[in-house]
Amino acid sequence: MKLLVVLPRFPYPLEKGDKLRAYNHIRFLSKKHEIILCTLNNTEVSGEHLKKLRPFCKSIHVFKISRFSILINLFFAIFKGIPFQAGYFYNKKVQKQIDQIIHSEKPDHIFCQLLRVAEYVKTKNIPKTIDYQDVFSKGIERRISKVPFYLKPIFKEEYRRLKKYEHDLFNIFDNKTIISNPDRDLIPHPHNQEIVVIPNGVDYDFFSPIEQEKKYEIVFIGNMGYPPNVDAAEYLAQKVLPIVHKQKPEAKLLLAGATPAKRVLEQKSEYVHITGWVDDIRDCYAQARIFVAPMQIGTGLQNKLLEAMAMKIPSISSKLANGALCAKDGMEILIGETPDEYAKHIIKLLDDTKYAHQIAESAYTFVRSKYDWGNATKLLENIMEEKTNCFRNNNQD
Repeated sequence: MKLLVVLPRFPYPLEKGDKLRAYNHIRFLSKKHEIILCTLNNTEVSGEHLKKLRPFCKSIHVFKISRFSILINLFFAIFKGIPFQAGYFYNKKVQKQIDQIIHSEKPDHIFCQLLRVAEYVKTKNIPKTIDYQDVFSKGIERRISKVPFYLKPIFKEEYRRLKKYEHDLFNIFDNKTIISNPDRDLIPHPHNQEIVVIPNGVDYDFFSPIEQEKKYEIVFIGNMGYPPNVDAAEYLAQKVLPIVHKQKPEAKLLLAGATPAKRVLEQKSEYVHITGWVDDIRDCYAQARIFVAPMQIGTGLQNKLLEAMAMKIPSISSKLANGALCAKDGMEILIGETPDEYAKHIIKLLDDTKYAHQIAESAYTFVRSKYDWGNATKLLENIMEEKTNCFRNNNQD
C-alpha cells in the first residue's frame, strides 16, 4: 500500500507518548509499505531529527504552524464548533498542501494519528484509519476539578465538543483504533466495541536491564510538561515522600523528563532531584530502586510503566493507570490509591529486596509477553489492508 500518514507533530525525539507510538508504527509499516509522511510542527525540525525518519519514508512534509496562525485557528474553532484541540492544529494553507499531496501521490490509505488532524482528511473518499489513541474527552473531564475556577468554563466546553467530535469521527473513518480496552469503552459511541485495540510496545533491545549504582530510592519519568505527569510529580513529592521519610528519612526522589513545568521545578529540594531533558533516559530508570507512577488523571497506556518493567524496575502505580496495563496487582505491579498506600508499598520494596526482585522479574516476563511493537503494528496493518482491498474491489465492480 501507499500510505499517507498525517500526524499533529513530528515523531522525533521520542519524549512524548504519541511520538513514540507514531514512530514505531511508521518504522514497522515501512517494511512492506510506502510511507508519505505529513506532519505539523510549531518549531523547526532539525536535520538530525529528519534523518531518524528518512529511512522509513518515501517523502516527508513538515508544515510549520506559527503562533499567530494558531491563535487565528483557535478563534475560528469557536464558530466551527470543533474542539480547540482540533482547531489548534487546523490551517487552511496546510489543507491546500495536503490536498495537493493527495492529488499527486494518490495514496491507497490514509492513517491519522489523533483527532487533532482529522479535519484535513475527513472528507476524502479514500479508505481512512484514525488512531484515537486516548479518549481526549475523558482526559479533559478528569482535569476539570483540578484547574483554576476561571478555566473551568473553557474546560467544560472543550469536554462537550470533544465528546461530540469523538462520536462523529467514528462514523467518518473506516477503521478506528485505540490504545487499550478501558479507553475503547469510554469512546462516546454506541458501537465503540468495533474500535480495534492496538496496544503500545517496548523496544526491548534498548530498554533492557542495566546495572548501575542506585542513587535514588524512587523515580518517576515522563514528559514533565504534560498535566497528568505534573499532577503525579506533585503528588509524589508533596504527599507520598513525606510519609516515606518517617521511616526512611534519607529516601530520595528523581523526577526525570523533558520540559518540566513550573509546578514540577518547585518540588526541587535536598531529597527531590529534577533532571529536565536527558540524553539517555535509561540511566534514570537504572539509578533508582523503585519506579512509581501515581497517575490521578489522564487516559491511555503509560509507556513509562512498560519501560520500567522491561528494565526490571519494580513498579507501583494507580488503579487508573493499571486499567490499561492489566498487570496483576501484588505479582507484576503494586497498586496504590492513597499516599499512605503508596508509601507502604515503597517501604516494603525497600526493606524486602527478595520481594522487590520477585515483582520485577514477574513484571519483566509479563511485559515481554504482551507488549510488542511488531505484533501491534501487524494488527494495524491487517485492518488497513482489509479496508483498502474492499475499496478497490468495490470500485472495480
